Amino acid sequence: MRRKRYSLSRSNNTEPLCFIPEDDLQMLTPETLLHAYRLMVTARAMGDTYDANRQVCKYVHSTSRGHEAIQIAAGMQLLPCDWVSPYYRDDSILLTIGFTPYELMLQLLAKRDDPFSGGRSYYCHPSSRDSDKPSIIHQSSATGMQAIPTTGLAQGLQFLERSGSPLFRKAADGSLPVVLCSLGDGSVSEGEVSEALQFAVLKELPIVYLVQDNGWSISATEEEIRTGNAYDYASGFKGLKRMQCDGSDFIRSYETMEQAVGYARTERKPVLVHAKVPLLGHHTSGVRKEFYRSREDLLKHGLYDPAPKLRLLLNGVGYPEHEINQVESAARERVSEQFALVQQAAEPDIHAVEQHVFAPTPVTEEKGKRVPRNGEKVMMVDAALHAIEEILEEYPEAVLYGQDIGARLGGVFREAATLGDKFGPNRVFNTAIQEAYIVGSTVGLSALGIKPIVEVQFADYIYPGLNQLITEASKSCYLSNGKFPVQMLLRVPTGAYGGGGPYHSGSIESTLLSVKGIKVVYPSNAADMKGLLKAAFLDPNPVVMLEHKGLYWSKVPGTDDARCIEPDKQYVLPLGKAGIVTQADPEKVRKGETVCIITYGMGVYWAKAVEARMPGKIEIIDLRTLFPLDEETVFEAVRHHGKVLVLSEEQQHNSFAEALSLRISNQCYHFLDAKVEVMGARNLPAVPIHTALEAAMLPTPDKLMERISKLLAY
Repeated sequence: MRRKRYSLSRSNNTEPLCFIPEDDLQMLTPETLLHAYRLMVTARAMGDTYDANRQVCKYVHSTSRGHEAIQIAAGMQLLPCDWVSPYYRDDSILLTIGFTPYELMLQLLAKRDDPFSGGRSYYCHPSSRDSDKPSIIHQSSATGMQAIPTTGLAQGLQFLERSGSPLFRKAADGSLPVVLCSLGDGSVSEGEVSEALQFAVLKELPIVYLVQDNGWSISATEEEIRTGNAYDYASGFKGLKRMQCDGSDFIRSYETMEQAVGYARTERKPVLVHAKVPLLGHHTSGVRKEFYRSREDLLKHGLYDPAPKLRLLLNGVGYPEHEINQVESAARERVSEQFALVQQAAEPDIHAVEQHVFAPTPVTEEKGKRVPRNGEKVMMVDAALHAIEEILEEYPEAVLYGQDIGARLGGVFREAATLGDKFGPNRVFNTAIQEAYIVGSTVGLSALGIKPIVEVQFADYIYPGLNQLITEASKSCYLSNGKFPVQMLLRVPTGAYGGGGPYHSGSIESTLLSVKGIKVVYPSNAADMKGLLKAAFLDPNPVVMLEHKGLYWSKVPGTDDARCIEPDKQYVLPLGKAGIVTQADPEKVRKGETVCIITYGMGVYWAKAVEARMPGKIEIIDLRTLFPLDEETVFEAVRHHGKVLVLSEEQQHNSFAEALSLRISNQCYHFLDAKVEVMGARNLPAVPIHTALEAAMLPTPDKLMERISKLLAY
């Protein structure tokens, strides 16, 4: 851009300050500079207050000292229609977009009225739906992890804009919304940042990545951890506009951020800004600068302190010393007064500690016709396909994406066949091999009111996505104090059959069930598949749907009953409701000659094979949902029979099945005629590919029959 001399002063007698783009600095007035300085000294006063009151400010925190210029410049570009994801030292951004020191300090001291998390999360971990400010989804402490959910926001804005959705919100003046993702330079080495950048440039999303580079990654220096900075790194992403500036110089920061945000707002494309800044404070209150930094390093960083620089600018545009001093003293006084008030604020109610783990679901009872008149039998894979097709038809805000599910293939199991052709690439599309992005982007989409259905190709490949599932999706509702539940349905083909081998046959339910804040369903037949899938879609929380590949087409001998009459369009089956597959003969129950098998998935059919050999002696409970668990049905069945076996396809040791057996023992101890039995796969690292070895590892009807016979002998 051509530069020309532009006068920035309070009077015509003041010498112009610098060469800056005239057209781009229409809003950068002397009053703007004074406002920026007021914000800067307020942030400084807050940091000084925290350091002076370490006993009171006992929870770990970080501040923006040294980063204030670029943060304030960035915040000044944002509109209430925008979205921003600050990182953990961005309190100057938060001040700039309108939060008060009092509100920020409520979170610092974990008070009840902390507007972000209700006393549940760290300082400068905001979440906000305030209509007069840019919105903020839940922010975690895991560095770089916000890049994917925030890019999901940009993905969602693009979808809403292109589809003409009423959910798309512009500014009052018609300006289009953008997303700002703030990062520290040390986080750029995270692989998930790469996934976010790749998707942003591929889809041309309206997002600005602001990378604040202070040369430190906790105690590691830039020379120790990288060969180039974020600006250099960004050159590898074709289509990503790159900019950089001295982030300690407010005018340069303002100029750069105005251009960057303007580019994203008008061109609807991504841009990365690399801002070099000094680190003048501690990494955090728990990792203090004196622990790892030399006097020389601190002095070097002090030379780039943005506050004296901005103060000199104020002198240069005509503000007298006494007026500047008055701004500083007023800021200190305001912070001091508000800090005193915060200390007196109410503490969180300990009885509310379990609130907002999940948002209430609208599906609480079975509805619709499970077996409609003149209905036709369908396979599980078709029941799922039809359910999603009906969802996409009814809900224009629903989208479906994942690896290979687009128009050409429709999923490696053909579970999305024809949907790409019918609904178009804006709603059904392929992604790259990016499990983290597939999972984490749903956080941003959900915040905008979009309802994503996403797929991971095989259960064995979900692990790259666990970081986003655990760190972001599962904690969002709880740590945002209920503001941002994540409505996400994640479909995962699972299970072993027919020589799928060690990386296409795994069972992962115990791994998933160790994660709090998600729900896990596991249908065993076509009717349950359709009813649970629709209920999971309507649930405003993250739901993982495990779908056994061996049941998709009922190709495994003995699984014909997985095919059944397809329920109607209105059919929903609430999560957390087990099904009774077979009931034992009442007379045999009275004589103590029966066993209850608690199982799910393929286990249902192993159990049915045994029941066929021992008619009247077996009651089978199909859990259908592993969390929430229908304990009432399970415990009632156990008390009724006195003998129970928990059956799972997973490796047995440390499994969900073993945990459930202990729960049954604790709750039903006085009703048991024998110890609770558990049967799972052998405790091997993976499922072997040879079919004989696979069969040797897994439960089979014959193995189950032997265990049941021994249990009945008690």
